[in-house]
Amino acid sequence: MVASIQEAVGRARDIRHDIHAHPELAFQERRTSEIVSRRLQELDFQVHTGLARTGVVGLLPGKNRGPSIGLRADMDALPIEERPTPGKEKPYISTHRGTMHACGHDGHTSMLLGAAEILARRWKENPFSGDVVLIFQPAEENEGGGKEMVQQGLFQKFPVKQIFALHNWPGMPAGSIGLCDGPIMAAYDRFDLTVLGEGCHAAMPQFGDDVILVASEMIQSLQKLTSRNHPFEPSVLSITRFHAGDAYNVLPATAELAGTLRTFDPSHRERLIREIERTVHGLAGANGVQASIEWKEGYPATINEKEATALARRTALQLVGPQGLVDPVQPSTGSEDFGYMLQSVPGCYAWIGNGPGEGGCLLHNPAYDFNDEILETGIRYWVQLVENFFAEQEGNP
Repeated sequence: MVASIQEAVGRARDIRHDIHAHPELAFQERRTSEIVSRRLQELDFQVHTGLARTGVVGLLPGKNRGPSIGLRADMDALPIEERPTPGKEKPYISTHRGTMHACGHDGHTSMLLGAAEILARRWKENPFSGDVVLIFQPAEENEGGGKEMVQQGLFQKFPVKQIFALHNWPGMPAGSIGLCDGPIMAAYDRFDLTVLGEGCHAAMPQFGDDVILVASEMIQSLQKLTSRNHPFEPSVLSITRFHAGDAYNVLPATAELAGTLRTFDPSHRERLIREIERTVHGLAGANGVQASIEWKEGYPATINEKEATALARRTALQLVGPQGLVDPVQPSTGSEDFGYMLQSVPGCYAWIGNGPGEGGCLLHNPAYDFNDEILETGIRYWVQLVENFFAEQEGNP
């Protein structure tokens, strides 16, 4: 088994470097999907393509059609120009100008393919009691590939009892594993806000509406919703764009704002959305102007289920011991479309430490790179998780 793991790690490293050098954006992961499909076919998986356009699902069928397990990796890159780090030049830097794997999805895909190799060998010796379903998802970065896979019948075609995902995390010790019960990543919603009044000469404000002043009042009042109305409910409300006017001597008729809302609890999310709308329309009415707000639904919160997280925790303890387990991690206000899958199937989203984040090695940074040293830990985690899942199912039918 040791030799098999080392061989799998070596091949996973080669695959990662290849994918890193040829990054592809959301729903354009055709080359990556072909690499994944071809490798799964070589390992005798049943391979299914086409879900969410470029998604790939690999299946090892269970001998008894018992409860099944799903493992998910994401494949897409980001529209970022990769910046070489002086003294750390690498031969596999992105060859696609303006696109790079700045979030480690090349590593996630490669770890799951490495685990596929070990699982296939184990399956040939003694098939598992249920299916092993490997899900290679496109378009995690802002485009909702996970949602699209679910909407197109992922779990009807490949029913699983529990589903798991693993994401690298800079700032955590390399090879450590972090998790928690409940929310681990926030929901993400965007909004566009328009304030409309009567424009006028800047020297004669009494003849029009100062929509800049009204919009500024809205910004101040919206911040109070999180700090004063809900001090014990974690959330982040950020105004990220404010545009009004183009001249020194004109009070414009329109002010345009945009922002994001991050929340962890679904009911708190809905409550805040209602309060934001009430605040905006109330201030507009009090100032004699009009306001409209348009929401663009983002990702739901990524909420770990208790039993699945307990299985992930036991697996992590076996693999890295108590010194390598970060439990509970502090949830991140970043977002993940794995949350859509967890709305359909109970599961656990865990982090694997990528090492220090100094020197720009942070997610979505042009100097970021996935740490090859954690490939083995990720592969072993996936394999052990599957074996533990079926051992527990057979012991508790």
